[in-house]
Amino acid sequence: MTTLLQINASINNGNGQSSQLARQFVAALQKREPEASVVVRDVAAAEPVPHLDAARFGAFITPAEQRDAAQHSVVAYSDTLIDELKCADVIVLGLPMYNFGVPSQLKAYFDHIARAGVTFKYTEHGPVGLLTGKKAYVFAARGGLYAGTPLDTQTHYVRDFLRFVGITEVEFIYAEGLALGPQSKETNLARAAAEIARLAA
Repeated sequence: MTTLLQINASINNGNGQSSQLARQFVAALQKREPEASVVVRDVAAAEPVPHLDAARFGAFITPAEQRDAAQHSVVAYSDTLIDELKCADVIVLGLPMYNFGVPSQLKAYFDHIARAGVTFKYTEHGPVGLLTGKKAYVFAARGGLYAGTPLDTQTHYVRDFLRFVGITEVEFIYAEGLALGPQSKETNLARAAAEIARLAA
């Protein structure tokens, strides 16, 4: 049975355009495969991921037998996020653009799942990702037009991070120009919806 992990990174509590597109895609996949299970992780609004600080990073690098209660709690939280990824066959990420970058809460999520020896390992040939055999779909919603330009700081970063932890099959679906007037918004959301239908067919 396929397990889908939907990650919402919008601050709008599931109502952002990126979250709505991700939800539409998950629903389309469920229609094709009714037995699929879905896990939803809202990293920005419903359950914001804490930003990395020295104490949290220290918990990750402290040997398990030396961790105090607070450190065990930090690592347990990270383990929960990682276990969701490990169990997922398909990852669906709703990705808004805030001030030319990814939401800071998504960066915090990445910081909690990038753990040496758990989601990647160092070798003599460089780092090797351990979360292999998964497919990721990224629904990038933007107010302006950035795809394919130097101002698109998201695509390479997200693709590189996912590759770092072993997720190499990554497809981006863009809904851009959403703040450039009603016609632009309608046209580009319709284009994204058509992509959803094609991918879920």
